[in-house]
Amino acid sequence: MKKKNILNLIKYYSENNDAGFRNEAYEIAKDFDMSGDSQLAEYIMALLSDANTFVPQTNENESAFFEKLEASGDSLWLPDCITQDLLGIVHAAAHNAGINKFLFQGAPGTGKTEAVKQLARILKRDIYMVDFAAVIDSKLGQTQKNIAELFREINHFVHPERVLVLFDEIDAVALDRTNENDLREMGRAASAMLKGLDYMNDKVVLIATTNLFSHFDKAILRRFDSAIDFNRYSQEELLTVAEELLNHFLRKFRLANKDIRLFRKIMALLQPIPFPGDLKNLIRTAVAFSDPEDGTDYLRRLYYMVTQEKAEDLKKLQKQHFTLREIEILTKKPKSTVARELKEMGYE
Repeated sequence: MKKKNILNLIKYYSENNDAGFRNEAYEIAKDFDMSGDSQLAEYIMALLSDANTFVPQTNENESAFFEKLEASGDSLWLPDCITQDLLGIVHAAAHNAGINKFLFQGAPGTGKTEAVKQLARILKRDIYMVDFAAVIDSKLGQTQKNIAELFREINHFVHPERVLVLFDEIDAVALDRTNENDLREMGRAASAMLKGLDYMNDKVVLIATTNLFSHFDKAILRRFDSAIDFNRYSQEELLTVAEELLNHFLRKFRLANKDIRLFRKIMALLQPIPFPGDLKNLIRTAVAFSDPEDGTDYLRRLYYMVTQEKAEDLKKLQKQHFTLREIEILTKKPKSTVARELKEMGYE
């Protein structure tokens, strides 16, 4: 601890400057930690916090840049190629090799943010998501200053090895600065982002997500150690994800009547099959809104949500390759009636 730290503490105390006092105390704790006296650093942190946890360097009420997210223990179904990339991140973080900045790119609903939550759980890190609404400012030059302050706070976490910073939808400050429609102000913001990434504490794991990878600023892209593509789902893999989601929601709502063959036929009517985020909303709604006394009602609701029409046209249902038994379930007509009516239409 240096003389200036003592003088600053006295100064902030006399001025009733709580935020300044706490920040100076965090600096002292960090110095002790870096010099090897981690117990004293932890003791100072415990005195400054109501909970025995680590917090950002700035007072949490003073900083508007971060929102703390909970890590996820929920199941996440991803293609094997993406799973292997995520395991690579786990291995890189475990070796403290300075490989710590990653970009997740892909369409909405591909599982980027959920994957971050899973990684945080595996790595035993807390997630601090950056609120870009607080970073972007309409005042000239203020966004650039906010980004500089944001990275100052990132670099002053007392325990950076326990932090995962999430730049969710980083597009606000990372789109191509050569675009003729790009404002000069945002160009300066991108430059500040470059500088921040260059000098970021490599003990912090940083993950950014984007839906607009093709428009991403190439200079910023080069600052990331790896970019992982979350669009790599085959249609068969999406059907498998849909099946896992169905099993999950049937268990959750205690519905036991499962017809996977019919379910997959209905889902295959979607061309293309949507990504997991949309699949989750679709299947959850169909199951949640179904009649609990009717074990197959969710299938009829799902057919309606997929096709935007009720299952009434027997000829169309047969052309969609549903069997007589499946048409019976979808229309609630006895199989014998379905067979007779189709025969009367000239279909066997």
